[in-house]
Amino acid sequence: MAMHHEQDMTKMGGLKKYMPFTFITAWVGTLALVGFPGAAGFFSKDMIIEAVHHAHRPGATFAYVLVLCGVFVTSFYSFRLLFLTYYGQPRMDEHTRQHLHESPAVVVIPLLLLAVPSLVAGWLYIDPMLFGKFFAGAIHVDPAHDALKTLGVEFHKNEGFAELRMMFHGFQTIPFLLLLGGFGLAWLFYIRDPRLADMARSRLQVIYSVLQRKYGFDDFYQAVFAGGARRLGSLFWRYGDVKAIDGTVVNGTARLIGWIASVARHVQSGYIYHYAFAMILGLFLLITFFLHR
Repeated sequence: MAMHHEQDMTKMGGLKKYMPFTFITAWVGTLALVGFPGAAGFFSKDMIIEAVHHAHRPGATFAYVLVLCGVFVTSFYSFRLLFLTYYGQPRMDEHTRQHLHESPAVVVIPLLLLAVPSLVAGWLYIDPMLFGKFFAGAIHVDPAHDALKTLGVEFHKNEGFAELRMMFHGFQTIPFLLLLGGFGLAWLFYIRDPRLADMARSRLQVIYSVLQRKYGFDDFYQAVFAGGARRLGSLFWRYGDVKAIDGTVVNGTARLIGWIASVARHVQSGYIYHYAFAMILGLFLLITFFLHR
């Protein structure tokens, strides 16, 4: 809204000066999203990672590696968004920069109200949701694969301090190191020396192209689903709407009525000898019919 609906982060920068409340809530949301110890996202993310780590199903180790990679990638792109948008020099045009302002209260107040649970919701709901009966009757966990059961025993060792111990333990785990790695790389590329991002893009052009095109999924969806739906709709329109409905039913009916009217128009010519001839012809046909019977 402040950027006149511009969504390209490369045309932003330095917005923390103009939008302080939005900047604060963006930081809170980022900490929750990357799973910083103590934020709401930490409790949910950390439990997912630990549950995968304690799982014994085939492929669990591979899944564990993937979720750890997800921690690094999430941290990198989240802080990249934060740094490109709110830090550095403004990169928008002069007209946009002169009209920058904080969002109205109708936007800022909901942001602030959402920022609070992003920090405290994990402390309030981790126990009933993961180890209690919050989802009883809604979610069934196979006892043979209940990885959270082991974690629950550890979680409740010191009742009343479990969340606090879990938070401090989070600073000593591999996910936190990966979180810092994503933060550091984003800081290096977009705060310390933005030229490094351009160098990495030019030297890793193939990888950059794959990521930029989102592994080709958007192109596939556009070509197959969106494009296919448009082509199918165009086919229905051309042969169903234009030819069948408009061409045959609507216009065809009109043409048929017009033809019948053009034929009937010749019967009503207005000449007496035409009517006399028609009467004689009709009388001849009636006499022929009755004589035949």
